Amino acid sequence: MLGVQLYSVRDQLRADRDGTLRRIADLGFDAVEGFDPTADPAGFRALADTYGLTVWSTHAPLLGDTDAILDAAVALGTDTVVVPWLDPDHFADRESLQATADRLNAAAARAADRGIRVGYHNHWFEPSQQVDGRPALEVLAGLLADEVFLEVDVYWAQVAGADVPALLTRLADRVAYLHVKDGPATEPEAAMTAVGAGTLDIPAILGAAPRARRIVELDRCDTDMFDALAGSVSYLREVAR
Repeated sequence: MLGVQLYSVRDQLRADRDGTLRRIADLGFDAVEGFDPTADPAGFRALADTYGLTVWSTHAPLLGDTDAILDAAVALGTDTVVVPWLDPDHFADRESLQATADRLNAAAARAADRGIRVGYHNHWFEPSQQVDGRPALEVLAGLLADEVFLEVDVYWAQVAGADVPALLTRLADRVAYLHVKDGPATEPEAAMTAVGAGTLDIPAILGAAPRARRIVELDRCDTDMFDALAGSVSYLREVAR
């Protein structure tokens, strides 16, 4: 199965949610990951069902209004919430990493009472910042409770200068989801490309985390976004053969 992070089509969703989800399904995606779960979750779930899209997960700032987000996740029909961003100072040193892990672990414990699991999604600074001589993301992984997983954004890890397959191998089963994207991977603001048209060694990356769910996300493209997503689906289906 192949999913898409709907942030990729955020502008299109605002203009025409129904039509956008229909096009996502027509491109061949099996699942979606949301990013604004409290915005009409029941209506969103009904449309996803109409187009045969599974709601794998949703991004949400779970360390804030936990109850509202968990209620929305239940209404969406997903069992997974991913914290999409914490400021870089949460990863500055061992003390801040421990505090970050404690907050994620506490959120996961509350979510578990609702049958929901919790993960964390990285950007470029978590793999690049060093704590005790190791990437902060890896130190964080060692401080998380067993039930808290990582959604590794492979593009941001590449921007950070990481050897992405090696990073995934070290993180091993802690990685439950991959954000698969491609592009120049030179700096955060660079436009992305369809997966397979950029600089990342996608086959090696996918091979390093074979059990992780694959979610395409393209934050910005110079080309038409639906064309880039279509190219990504085609490439990934070919690679998976």
